[in-house]
Amino acid sequence: MMIKACIFDLDGVIVDSAKYHFTAWQELANSLGISFTKEQNEDLKGVSRMDSLNYILKLGSVELSQEEKEKLAASKNDRYLQYVDKMDKSEILPGVEEFIRECREASIKIALGSSSKNARPILEKTNLIDLFEVIVDGNNTINTKPDPEVFIKGATKLKVKAEETVVFEDSIKGIRAANKAYFRSIGIGEWHTLIEADYVIPGFENFKLTDLKEIF
Repeated sequence: MMIKACIFDLDGVIVDSAKYHFTAWQELANSLGISFTKEQNEDLKGVSRMDSLNYILKLGSVELSQEEKEKLAASKNDRYLQYVDKMDKSEILPGVEEFIRECREASIKIALGSSSKNARPILEKTNLIDLFEVIVDGNNTINTKPDPEVFIKGATKLKVKAEETVVFEDSIKGIRAANKAYFRSIGIGEWHTLIEADYVIPGFENFKLTDLKEIF
């Protein structure tokens, strides 16, 4: 099957902004007397802001009203955006911009499929936003991964079929979302955590369009 489009997750695939999410969540957890580790943060990949907060509150057996939760979630996001505001092109992960440009030159369509509600400002800060024909993020979707809504909307807007589209993801939830809707999937990271992907690469450094074509 000919590959006509690629859909990319954001955090951990295009930019290294996941570390800022962890720092902001850890600061919030600590303010509530809750211990929150990097290992636990792995469970939040591809998870919505409110679901992430509920996960952390459960760790500390903390119960709050919906109003209190919304204030905390907004506070966390404000802190995260302080970090995002300082981002620049140095935050782009090695090789990914070159790979996207190579795809564009070969007339392969490009979309973003992220649960982040801050995707646009991050792409603007890193000067990548013009590379994406379609951006689907947490502002355009109701269901979070492993629901495939974000990828289905991306493919619909690009006017391509799922089986003609490769999804690049660094979380198992994202891989499951892609697989559920019959997209091709490539995991960015390690085999043992992304074993359900069609293929896994450590990153985009030295990864070319010819490599993608060989895989599929």
